[in-house]
Amino acid sequence: MGQLDGKVAIVTGAGRGIGKGIAKVFAREGAKVVVASRTPATVASVVAEIEAEGFIAFGVVVDVSNKEQIFNMVAETVKKFGTVDILVNNAQGFGTAEKPRASTIPTPMEDTDDAEWEYTFRTGATATLWGMQAVFPHMKKAGYGRIVNFASGSGMEGFPGNTPYNATKEAIRALTRTAAREWGKLGITVNTVNPSLKTDAWNNWEANNQEFVQGLKDKMPLGFVGEPEEHGAPWVVWLASKGGEYVTGMTIFLNGGRFMN
Repeated sequence: MGQLDGKVAIVTGAGRGIGKGIAKVFAREGAKVVVASRTPATVASVVAEIEAEGFIAFGVVVDVSNKEQIFNMVAETVKKFGTVDILVNNAQGFGTAEKPRASTIPTPMEDTDDAEWEYTFRTGATATLWGMQAVFPHMKKAGYGRIVNFASGSGMEGFPGNTPYNATKEAIRALTRTAAREWGKLGITVNTVNPSLKTDAWNNWEANNQEFVQGLKDKMPLGFVGEPEEHGAPWVVWLASKGGEYVTGMTIFLNGGRFMN
């Protein structure tokens, strides 16, 4: 039996990177997985990969910058599977709505663009709030829920040139702590993961910050950047399973020891 047998899990940003890794490992652990992402082709591809392994997946195309689409994602999940037990808020947009990017580009705080600030926040902290609000009635009714939000060590450390991203990721941690206190007695746990895992976004960010990122790697006691499927997803499975029942409001560091608390 898998650790998530019988559970229904939504993973946003599941078309690639960390979200894809989590979706695949969740399915292997017995969950019925909703693969949610903005690009139809990547949604279909990940669903096909999961089904090819003999597991259950359902694709929903969603742009997390749109509140209506987030609530529709949850409605479609409930229509398909009857409920939602787990929500992983992993998706995050970069750039602007008109000119999205694969990652942040270093920009001094004084030159922060209003449009980039707004879009980064809307696809980060605001989208996370919308996702939590959308699943809450179903989790409250069931007396059970696992919510895993994604933040970043960049926000905690205040990495230079990353103002909108830093701010939205720290806001997500505040949302997590607030929900953990308000919803704990309803059987809902809410935690945050701060990852340093190798993804397309990481690679793109590294290309624009080579010297800085090399410095981060040099600070990792374990000496390598982890892989989403191998090193990230199993820990998220634990948070979403029976093992995570007594953990809430916490920030979990998946960063090879680069940041310790």
